Amino acid sequence: MLSIFVPDIYQKSIFDINFKKLKKNGIKCIIFDLDNTLAPINVKSPSKKVKDLMEYLKESKLKLIIMSNSTKKRVEPFKDILGIDSSYLSFKPLKKRYKKIIKIYGFKDTEIACIGDQLLTDIWGANRMGFTSILINPIGILDFAPTKINRFVEETIYNYLEKKDLLKKGEYYE
Repeated sequence: MLSIFVPDIYQKSIFDINFKKLKKNGIKCIIFDLDNTLAPINVKSPSKKVKDLMEYLKESKLKLIIMSNSTKKRVEPFKDILGIDSSYLSFKPLKKRYKKIIKIYGFKDTEIACIGDQLLTDIWGANRMGFTSILINPIGILDFAPTKINRFVEETIYNYLEKKDLLKKGEYYE
């Protein structure tokens, strides 16, 4: 039952993901979470390292999208600086915005990968849609209030998945 929270890939950060392998496996679109995935919640613009990664991925002909539950005010600076599309107030893990991305860009579910730091929003949402789900560790220690609640629930899920030998924090895999 809780296997819906198991990511297809688990890596330490976005910089440890094998994007060449994703592309080789047919991925054409990558949806990035923003908060604690691309930047800590108290950082207002992307780092040079994130900018460089996005440029590399765009040169690789991958469609990049930021999909966040945060507000337009939070998401827009990242969208503008990185020069990629975005969806704010997405209400992940609900399917509506994911379906809109499929409709707008014409990708198949097998051509989309989602990267994020939360089981309850990013991984569950991606898995519900049949996308490749990629979990990373949060890059910041601060969380917004709703995320703090999610983290508490996630601990229970992590414990269950670890007992079932399905997912263990810090044991990364592709």
